[in-house]
Amino acid sequence: MTTINHHIKTRHYHAAVLPSINLQQQRQLPFTMSTRKQGIAGQQQRRFEKTAAMVVKCGRGIQDFIGGDLVRFDLGRWLSDVEEHKALAIYPPHEGGYEGRYLNRLRYKGYHFLDLSARGLGDPETTLTKVHPVCPAHLGKQPIARWYFPPEVDYRLQMLPPNAAGLVVWILEAKVLSKAELQFLVLLPTLRPKVRVIAECGNWRKFMWTPLKEIAGFPAKDGE
Repeated sequence: MTTINHHIKTRHYHAAVLPSINLQQQRQLPFTMSTRKQGIAGQQQRRFEKTAAMVVKCGRGIQDFIGGDLVRFDLGRWLSDVEEHKALAIYPPHEGGYEGRYLNRLRYKGYHFLDLSARGLGDPETTLTKVHPVCPAHLGKQPIARWYFPPEVDYRLQMLPPNAAGLVVWILEAKVLSKAELQFLVLLPTLRPKVRVIAECGNWRKFMWTPLKEIAGFPAKDGE
């Protein structure tokens, strides 16, 4: 008859890293791993020691001292491009949050915002500039009805205070729009001079933007 006892394993990890983030080099202290085994044949103990020295180089920049997530050095160019092109395609990071810095800068300039999602927008020309019908969900029990709503852009332009700089139409998930719909968004500031268009057409590692007409496929003018 043979009796088998379960082995007992215990491991101890000892490691430390220098806490400073402003040093050019960081060293990891020796790393030790201990393993002990006990069984019916007696006590056997083996010890393995592993020592490794690792050097990590940390580049220092002005963002390390003033907060890179709070200060954006391209906000001036952002404001000038909004006024020059009037319709921009933006590419914020996947984690989100960075576009709020640029949105707030436009708000400080006196702009008001109309936030819309491209997935429920329908026809942009009809929804933004014309009286458009909306059919509410009837859930199979109520009769099918049709309600009419005023133009989204024209209605909010009439509600702007006298000292407002204009209206920014901020469109989420604009990557699902067709080129014909994007071309209308490019022309919208021409039809409504106080309107600016910001369309989220994708994501990138850092916040980037480009004129929306380049995404919509408009031909470039001579000299550009």
